[in-house]
Formats: sequence, structure tokens, C-alpha cells
Amino acid sequence: MQDNQTMIQSLIDKAKKAQQQIENYTQEQIDEVCVAIGWEVYKDDQIKALAELAVKETNMGNVNDKITKHKNKVLGVLKDIQGAKSVGLIETDVAKKIRKYAKPVGVIGALTPVTNPTATPASNAITILKGRNAVIFAPHPKSKNASKLAVDYMRQGLKKVGAPEDLIQIIETPSVEATNLLMQAVDVVLATGGGAMVKAAYSSGTPAYGVGPGNAIQIIADDADIDDAAAKVILSKKFDYATSCSSENSLIIQRTVYARMIESLVQKGAVLLNQEDRLKLEHTLWPMNAKGYRSINPKIIAQSATSIAKQAGIDVPEDTQVLMVEGACDVENDFYSQEKLSPVLTLYQYDTFDQGYQLLKRITDHYGMGHSCGIHTHNQASIDYLGTHMKSSRIMVNQAQAPANGGAFFNGMPSTVSLGCGTWGGNITTENIYYKHFLNITWVSEFFEPNRPSDDDIFGALHQKYPEGT
Repeated sequence: MQDNQTMIQSLIDKAKKAQQQIENYTQEQIDEVCVAIGWEVYKDDQIKALAELAVKETNMGNVNDKITKHKNKVLGVLKDIQGAKSVGLIETDVAKKIRKYAKPVGVIGALTPVTNPTATPASNAITILKGRNAVIFAPHPKSKNASKLAVDYMRQGLKKVGAPEDLIQIIETPSVEATNLLMQAVDVVLATGGGAMVKAAYSSGTPAYGVGPGNAIQIIADDADIDDAAAKVILSKKFDYATSCSSENSLIIQRTVYARMIESLVQKGAVLLNQEDRLKLEHTLWPMNAKGYRSINPKIIAQSATSIAKQAGIDVPEDTQVLMVEGACDVENDFYSQEKLSPVLTLYQYDTFDQGYQLLKRITDHYGMGHSCGIHTHNQASIDYLGTHMKSSRIMVNQAQAPANGGAFFNGMPSTVSLGCGTWGGNITTENIYYKHFLNITWVSEFFEPNRPSDDDIFGALHQKYPEGT
């Protein structure tokens, strides 16, 4: 059996050789490659196989939603890259006499989470290969077979169009050591997953794109379309049992519409727990370990609402989709203000918009800074205020947060499974990570007649306002 060092070096050598073979591919050739690998993880029979294996192997989420996720993510990424320039001359600035030329980055090491083991490599492979790069996936050990099947399907696509199959590879026996060695050996790391994974990526010594912790929160304003907002929240929260880091974790509801919002959520499959059941659920979601420390219970992650209720000893109707609890005023010390990775939703009330904003800020500053938030309103002033003041990388307006954050056919966000959270979330970018992040760009600059501004052009307004000697 190969040791990890030998195994990783073999993957790197094959990836570099494959990447060099396509380094001079035309735009048309690389676009054909992307569509070919996308088709293999888009067609119905293979998506079904991936979804079934992912659920069987991880015991997270559900098959039907994973099929939907695959369809939307793969088609969304292919739509975004269709017609996009990633080869040769990609941009010209006539006025500044600048031309920009795209080059490959090289070999990418992509870390894949257990919560999304098949759609993540499918989406990321298309994104990465668009720049004529190669990719090696480091899957989570608990989902290695599902991730490998996705890679195997995409390698079939590469073969069909005559491209080197080793453009897409995977660590078949994943471990912490193997992943660390991979991160040290590649040209760029893409870390999609938990905080420890992202921290390791940034500590590897290799340039890295990471994601920050989620904890998406929606404000429900008094002018919101209540039934529409409730339908979107339930759709988002129940989808794949909240495996998405973009799934709503809390709602901050204007007091005058609070009762109507609760009623609408209940009509659509949610159950509001009483204080006794709230406490039972809390100790199920965040049990205390032998050292007296409480953290999220892995047995509840991406499980159905009824399964979680059963684990907590709570009776709910069999058709329950989402469990709801009322949040505590002391949000910084309330477990329910955190990300829950399950169909559990926390509810808060506010009177004035400023109170709602302050509550949103407190919760997000405590957990999930930089990731995302949203608002259901038609008040442009409120929307602008959040855009100006919130330390969030993406703010969704009148949308279901989980599908919207990563790009959807109903908004203009770039399609991705990797959401940068900026310095607020310990990341290098606030952007949705997409194909442009895997291009090296050469700027070609030509001489033009000097256009130097006068001192007065730059300093005139300042000197008029603050005359010298005053």
C-alpha cells in the first residue's frame, strides 16, 4: 500500500501532465470539456445514483432534494460560463490601452464537505476546468464513495471528448495527513467546508480560497408579502434537511405581523414548540460532552424535523417540515442564535426597523459574520440601509436564502457552492467563488501620451475649503 506522500505525489504528477496537455486549448475546446463533464453529472440516471449513494453513505439529507440540487447547481454553473471568456484575450480597455490575457492557474486542490459530497465536486470541477486547470478532490472520509462516483462520471465525460482523464482526480483513501499533503503540493486550494478545514487551508502555505461559517437570518418587515415570505422560508429551510450553510437559521419578524407569519409558517408545515419542548430540543441539538463542553450534535445534522423531534422526545405531526422556537433576548448566550444545520428555525420580534437591524447585527456578529442575511420588504430605504451597514457578503431581498445565495435562475448571483465571507469571516474575498477566481491574468499595457493632473486638479477643493495658514 502506498504511503500518503507517494500517493499525493502521484496524483500531482498526473494532474500536471494532464493540465499541460490542455494548456493551449482554445476557448471552444475547453468549453466543450466543461459541457461534457457537466452532462455526466446532470443526466437523470447518474444524478439519481449520486443522490442515493450520498444519502446512504452520509445519512444526511434526502434523495429528491439532492437530485434537485444537482440539476440546479450544474445547470447554473454551465449557464454562467456559457460564452464567458477564459482563454487568451478576455478584456480590452481602449482608453487606458490595457489588454488582459487569461492563463491557467495550474493544479487545484479542492476540499469537499460531507454535507454536499456530490454537487460540490460537480460544480467545482466545471468552474475550475473552465480556466484550463486540473483538480484533485479531497473528500470527507464519510462521503468518499459518493464523491468518487461523481469524479468517475466526470472522467467519463473527459474521455468522450478526448481530454485527459487525469484533469479530474480524487484521493480515494482520504485522511487528514493526505489532505494536508495535497494542500501543500497544489497551486491553489479551494476549501468548501467547516472552520477547521478552512483554517488548515489558510495555514498550508498555498494560496487558498475558503468559506466562512453560515448563519443566514431573514428580517420579515411589516410590508412583506407574508404568505410568499413564509413559503420561501419553508422551502429553503426544509430543503435537503438544511444541509446548506445558506439555509435560514433565524427570522426577525416585525411585531405587528408576527402572529400572521407564525400562522402562515404553521400552515406550510412548521411547528412552534413550547418552552418545555424548546429545552428538550436544545439539549438534543447541543449535548454536553464528558469535558463539560456543548457543541452541535452530529446525529441531528441534516436530519428531518420528525427524526430530530423523536430524538428529543417531542411529539409532532408526522408531516412536520420545520421545528420553530422563540429566541432569547440574550442572543450571545443562547444556543438557538447559532447555525443549526438542521430544519430548526429561531424566531425573534422587533418593533422599529432600527431594533430589527440591531438584533440582526448582534446575532450575526456573534455567529456568522460575513456570510449572508436577507429581508422580505418592498421598502428600498431598508434594503439600502442593510446594504450600507451590514457586515455581510450577500443580502437577499424577497428570496429563499438557501437557493439564492449561491446563485439561482431567479437572481444574478454567480452560481457556486463556495461562498466567500471576506475578512469578516476570515476569508480573502467576499465574492461567490466562480471561474474567474481560477484564472491568472496578464495585463498588457501600451504607452500613451502622459496625462498628468495639475496640483489644483487634485488638491484644489481641499485648499479652497481649508486655506493655507488657517
